[in-house]
Amino acid sequence: MRNVTKRTALTGLLGLAIAAGSGATFAAETLYLGMNGGTMERLYADKVLPAFEKANDVKVVIVPGTSADILAKVQAAKDKPQMHVMFLDDGVMYRAISMGLCSPLEKSESLSQIPEKALIKDQAAAVSIGVTGLAYNTRMFKEEGWEAPTSWMDMADPKFEEKLVFQSMPSSSFGLHGFLAYNRIKGGTEADVEPAFKAWPDEVGPNVLEYIPSSAKISEMVQTNEAALFPLTPTQVTALKMRGVPVEYAQPKEGAVVLNVAECVIANNSNSALAQKLAAFLLTPEAQAAALEFGDQIPSNPNTPTTDKTRGQVEAMAEYQKTALVIDWDQINQARPEWNSRWNRTIER
Repeated sequence: MRNVTKRTALTGLLGLAIAAGSGATFAAETLYLGMNGGTMERLYADKVLPAFEKANDVKVVIVPGTSADILAKVQAAKDKPQMHVMFLDDGVMYRAISMGLCSPLEKSESLSQIPEKALIKDQAAAVSIGVTGLAYNTRMFKEEGWEAPTSWMDMADPKFEEKLVFQSMPSSSFGLHGFLAYNRIKGGTEADVEPAFKAWPDEVGPNVLEYIPSSAKISEMVQTNEAALFPLTPTQVTALKMRGVPVEYAQPKEGAVVLNVAECVIANNSNSALAQKLAAFLLTPEAQAAALEFGDQIPSNPNTPTTDKTRGQVEAMAEYQKTALVIDWDQINQARPEWNSRWNRTIER
C-alpha cells in the first residue's frame, strides 16, 4: 500500500484506483467510493459491490484510504469532487457534515430500516456498527498467568509496564476512544479532558511501549510478544484471529465506546442520482449480509439475515451496545485541534 500512496500523489484519483488493483473494464457509468483499504476494500470489491454493478450497469471503483485521508481528498476537491460516496468513521463523518461535504440522503426503503441511533443528522447513516474496547495477547496472558482484562483502568496496571500499545490519539479513533473512556473514569467529560491529561503521564504513560499511528502494527507486535494490551474493536479482533493471531476481545465493565462506519453521498458530485442509489443499496439487508458473512462487518440494518457463522457476532455486538459509551462528537471536533497539539507536546514526545 505504500507504493499505492506514492503513485496517488503523482497520478491522481484514477491512477490510485488502478494501482489499487481494480483492473476492470469500465461500464457505461463509473462511481468512486472512498473507504478503508486492505481487508475492507477487498471485501466490498469482491463480495458486496458486484450485485449493484450488475443491476445498474455501473463500475464502482474503490478509492482506499483512512477516514482522515478520504476526508482530506474530498475537502481538497469540494467544488468538483472526484468521489461520489464515502465511508468515514462516525467522528470524522460529523466533521465532513459540518464542512458541507455531504448531501442529505434521499428517502429509501433501506434508509427507513436503519435505527435512529445509526443516523447522523439527515446526511449520513452507519453501514456497520461497532465499539472500541480492549483486546489482549492471549498467548502472553497465558504465559504470565494473567486474568483477562475487565476495565479501561487495566491500561494503568503496573504489570503492563511497556506492554501496552496505544494508537496515537490525533490519528486514530481507537486511541481517542481509549483516552476519552479513561478521562470519564477520572471524572472528566468531552468538555473537560483535564483529568486525563493530568493523570495519563504517571498512570498510563509508563505502560506504553509505543504510540502507533494506526492498528496496522498490532498483528506484528502481538506475534513477537511485544504487545500485551491495546484498544481495538471486536470486528478487528475477529479478523486477526482468522489469521492465526493470538488475540481476544475484552469488554470493559465501564462500557466500550461506540464506533460506527458511516456513509454519505458527497455534495456536488457528478452523478448524484446514481450515487444516492449506491448509498441506498449499501444499507440493504442484501449488501450488509454479504459484508457480515465474508467480512464480519456488523450490520446497521436490523433486517439483515444471519447464519450459524455470524449469529453469535451479531448477538454479542447487541450486548456490547447496551452499555456502550456515546461520545459528544460536536464537542470533540470543536476541541480536537487543541487536544492534538497538547497530546503531541505532553504525551507523545
